[in-house]
Amino acid sequence: MPVIHTFAMIWTTSKSLWQTQKRPRNPYFAQAYDFMEKWLTGQAEFVLHTSGSTGMPKPITVTRRQLAASAAMTGKALSLGRGTRALVCLNVGYIAGLMMLVRGMELEWELTVTEPTSNPLAALDHTDFDFVAMVPMQLEAILENPATKGQVTQLGKILLGGAPVNASLADRVRHLDVPVYQSYGMTETVSHVALKALNGDDTSDLYQVLPGIALGTDERGCLFVSGAVTNEQRVQTNDLVEISGQSFQWIGRADNVINSGGVKIVLDQLDQRLALILKEMQVPNAFFSWWLPDEKLGQKLVLIIENELAEQTLADLAAEIRSRVSTYENPKHIYFAKTFAKTATDKIDKRATFQQLLASSNG
Repeated sequence: MPVIHTFAMIWTTSKSLWQTQKRPRNPYFAQAYDFMEKWLTGQAEFVLHTSGSTGMPKPITVTRRQLAASAAMTGKALSLGRGTRALVCLNVGYIAGLMMLVRGMELEWELTVTEPTSNPLAALDHTDFDFVAMVPMQLEAILENPATKGQVTQLGKILLGGAPVNASLADRVRHLDVPVYQSYGMTETVSHVALKALNGDDTSDLYQVLPGIALGTDERGCLFVSGAVTNEQRVQTNDLVEISGQSFQWIGRADNVINSGGVKIVLDQLDQRLALILKEMQVPNAFFSWWLPDEKLGQKLVLIIENELAEQTLADLAAEIRSRVSTYENPKHIYFAKTFAKTATDKIDKRATFQQLLASSNG
């Protein structure tokens, strides 16, 4: 989601309604209209672009069969059939938003398309939906706004993806009366291949793999998947997982594992523990763990925090971290970055952020 606008505009459409609609003058809605035209006239292949969160953004070609299989899989997994009223508030230029359009056409949904905003409910005249997919930042904005907080129960089933769900949001989600799921997937799998319930009776730390998806791990313990959504090709990830039947627990990314003094540290796991500490201390700043080369340790663990902290807050935070993690997991230095670099889909670009930080420090 590269652009966040302040005010929302909407375009209501569906497979049948599209047939009678003129191409919208609004460029964003015209983009959605054009994709729907390609789909409804039978285009067989589409070029998508990866988000760039794990490397350079790149174009990939996917088939109509892959996209249709993904739509059918989601509809079955979440019981979203014909007539589902869906809010499309993710950028249709990327896989998450584009798949909402595909689901709408394949499953015959009623679509309310809105330009991507930080709070997609802020300017809507109604919020009576059965399903919405959004990034965690959007749900946070909805819940933090007194004018929209009470409307979240009218969103139906909520699917979160594109970025991790932080500890604070996860705690708020547990108390919501509408079902909220976290998705696991990527552009190469044309949207999600597994879901994790964040609230309700089915709340779990495990991702449940969707029907028709085969999974396994390579020699590193990293997940691979295949199925109709991958054109039956094996898609290898860098995600360390523990598999249990048709479910798995996400441990962290293999490229986010460092060796510090002979001890392996999974940065994603450490960040989950640090998130709880920051939440308890009411420190709202974004952060992530990273590393620097070190002659003695090999790789030295550091902590990057967005925006400066008051001196006493920093001292208290450092003391609390020391008391709750092992010696090796205690950051050897804490850096502050004015703003975090982001990918086109609004994920934190950790490597770019740290490179910018070092450049500014050396400048």
